[in-house]
Amino acid sequence: MSAPANNQLYYELYRRSSIGTALTEALDQFISESYIEPQSAVRIMSHFDRVMTDQLRETVKARMQLKGHLRTYRCCDDVWTFIVTDVVFKMDDGDMVNADKIKIVACNSRRPQE
Repeated sequence: MSAPANNQLYYELYRRSSIGTALTEALDQFISESYIEPQSAVRIMSHFDRVMTDQLRETVKARMQLKGHLRTYRCCDDVWTFIVTDVVFKMDDGDMVNADKIKIVACNSRRPQE
């Protein structure tokens, strides 16, 4: 977890998303070319953690259902991980999407320290 200036902690889960990976690569390049200091990159990533969490919580209203076979699950430090196979997603509009295998990482929806 990262700690922004207001001392609230946010999960770093979205850093492994495609946008988080792209941001990390860009910041690494900026550091290697001496455009920014490493401390600035750390602050940017902390800001990214906060913004992603807040925006997903506040703006995403879509729902879906999924069915599949739960193969494994575990909980460590209040973070649940599920591996599900033969998955069928049913979207709000009725569209269906299939996947052979997915990994779900679930955290408490309340901010840590609330």
